[in-house]
Amino acid sequence: MSLSAYDEGGRRKYLSLAEGKRFIERSCVLPLREQLFCKLLYFSGCRISEALSLTLNDIDFEENYLRVRTLKQRSKATVRRIPVPQELAKKLEENATDDGKLWNFSRTTAWREVKLVMLVSEIYGPQASPKGLRHGFGVRCALAGIPVTQIQDWMGHSSVETTAIYLDVRDGEERELMSRTWNFIEK
Repeated sequence: MSLSAYDEGGRRKYLSLAEGKRFIERSCVLPLREQLFCKLLYFSGCRISEALSLTLNDIDFEENYLRVRTLKQRSKATVRRIPVPQELAKKLEENATDDGKLWNFSRTTAWREVKLVMLVSEIYGPQASPKGLRHGFGVRCALAGIPVTQIQDWMGHSSVETTAIYLDVRDGEERELMSRTWNFIEK
């Protein structure tokens, strides 16, 4: 199996920056807890099952980190620290249940809610999924110049080769990368 940020037809599997912005803005169609879930996926790059397993105890509110158990590699338990926006951490704390749970819905419901926001955001194609949010996180990190080994840690990849797919970007993202080399041109 060849790893790529694009499907067999050359279509992106990740949300573009503009799509991500629309996704966050239009998540307001959901009840607050589901909005927060969508934002958590967007800002953390968590797999949907990892996000659903989080509780209040998994959030460091002083430093605004999530402690995420990597669920894909079941043979070895690893916990990764992922920074999140302070406002998101605060809202998660304010909206948790009395027993510390962040979510009171199933994986199926979570998936359906993400797909609904994709639909109202007019995002179609292979990127219009929870996995598209995860891939979008990886691409945003790469575009921000974050070292690939740090992205690997945040995403819970066992191999840096898996993470390296996010360095292969095209479309508007490709132009954004190249424009960084133009900073010497006077305006």
